[in-house]
Parts: sequence; structure tokens; C-alpha cells
Amino acid sequence: MSEWLNYHHLLYFYIVAREGGVAKASKLLRVAPPTISGQVRLLEESLGEKLFSREGRGLALTEVGRTVYLYAEEIFSVGRELLDTVRGRPTGRPRRLVVGVTDAMPKLVVANLIRPAFELPEPMRVTVREGSHERLLQDLVAGSVDVVLSDAPVSPPNRIKAFNHSLGECGTSFLASRTLARSLTKDFPKNLEGKPMLLASDATGARRSIDAWLDAQSIRPVVVAEFDDTALLKVLGAEGRGVFAVPSVIETDVCEQYRVEVVGRVAALRARFYAITVERRVKHPAVVAICTAAKDRLFV
Repeated sequence: MSEWLNYHHLLYFYIVAREGGVAKASKLLRVAPPTISGQVRLLEESLGEKLFSREGRGLALTEVGRTVYLYAEEIFSVGRELLDTVRGRPTGRPRRLVVGVTDAMPKLVVANLIRPAFELPEPMRVTVREGSHERLLQDLVAGSVDVVLSDAPVSPPNRIKAFNHSLGECGTSFLASRTLARSLTKDFPKNLEGKPMLLASDATGARRSIDAWLDAQSIRPVVVAEFDDTALLKVLGAEGRGVFAVPSVIETDVCEQYRVEVVGRVAALRARFYAITVERRVKHPAVVAICTAAKDRLFV
């Protein structure tokens, strides 16, 4: 007998994961918590995998649970569109684009990269998911993500079969609040010596490149904070907490948005960006638009 997925069990799991717990799902579904827990348990038994793990007093999705949630989200989204179609409600039925964005990608770069997807003649429903490079590559191969935008390519030792499509590259700009920038009286980059600096976490390629460049220049700033979230880094940089670095392609946007000034630029300190797909030749129209616009308009 072929295996069948119980979509009723899947729906209960999906609502629990989306709402963040059994209690909230119980109120939404108007079903007793033990019933919901039992349905989720039956789904776990049918899949042979744990979907939730205990985290304090709450629940957290396991790695398998995250994958199941992504598929459930797609399944119930299509189901809602089916009902709208049968009942005569206009859906527009836009084509979907699911973009995976690695944690280290600056959000302003991402915004500029995906903008062409909204400018296509056909409607496009864009979903952006953030995660680690490794996790998103797994989602890409699983088919739950159409393209991964990253500042690091898939390296040859990686067992995942995926293809790098270069979007472009640029230098690096060092920025600071106006007050801090004007206090840096020496010539760049000597003016960074002993000065406060905000850096991305040491898990990123950009951080490793900056560290190597500083070492080569024999410059030792005072690292006052490190961030996984580059948006938070910019907010604190705008407060004058330290000098920070951004890809030069977004220098103007960052200066305008955060009211900071350029301390110096390093053309040799390259920031590179990639679209990663499972296809050697990109076919999805929105991904084609992203790659084309990046080369023709963004990185010129």
C-alpha cells in the first residue's frame, strides 16, 4: 500500500508552528490542547521524526520540523487559492518566488537585488527567508527555495549540487557618524588605529576579509561590538558607537538612511555576491531578472 499524508494532522502541526505553541493554536482552532497535541504526535509517528523540541516552557521546531513547516506553508497556500478559484473569487494566481537570504547579506543589498522581481509584467509573489548558508542550500535542493542570495559561493567540496551565478562585486566603504568621522584627523586608513569599530561576526567571509586587510595594514582598531545582524550594526554605528564597513554599492543609501559619513574606501577589499540555484542555466523569470539587473544596473 502506498503511503498517504494525513493533511488534518499536518494542519494542526502547521497552526501550532505558526502561532508559536499549542495554547495559541487551541484558541484559534477552538480545539482542546490535548486533541491538538495528539494530532501532532500522530503526524510525528507517521513521519518517523520529531517535529518539535522543548525549549524552556515553549516549543521549537526541529530541523525536520522546519522543513515540514515550509512544505505545509506551500500546501495550505495553494489550498486557499483553490477555494478562492472554486468560489469565483479572483486570485490573480501570481507566480511564486522563494528567495533564501544568508544571514550575512546586507539587507540594503538584498532589497536592491530583489527589486526587479516586483517589476516583471506577470504578477510575482515573493517570499524571503533568512538562514544560514548551509541550511538554505539544503532548502534549495529540497525545492522549497528557488534561489539563494549569498556573499559566498558554493565551494567545490560541498556535496550539494548547486551552481553559482555571479551577481557582481564592489569595494568596501568605512563609515561613521558625523561626530566620530570628524574626530578622525589622520589620513585613512591610519585614522582607524585605536578607534572604536563595529564588525560583523567572525563567522562571515566579509569579517575575515576585513581582519586580513587590517592586519596587512598593521592597524589595530578597538572592536567594541560584533553582530550577526548587520542592520543593528548600522543603527549603532549611526549613534557613533564605532566605525563600520559596508559594501560600496550601498554606500550612498546607507549614508542617506543613517546620516553617516564616509571615512574611507578600499577598492581592493572586495565584496562579492552570488545567486545560487540548482540549475546551471537560470530559468525562473524573476531570478533571470535579478541576475540581469544586478549586472546591468547595480554593479556597474
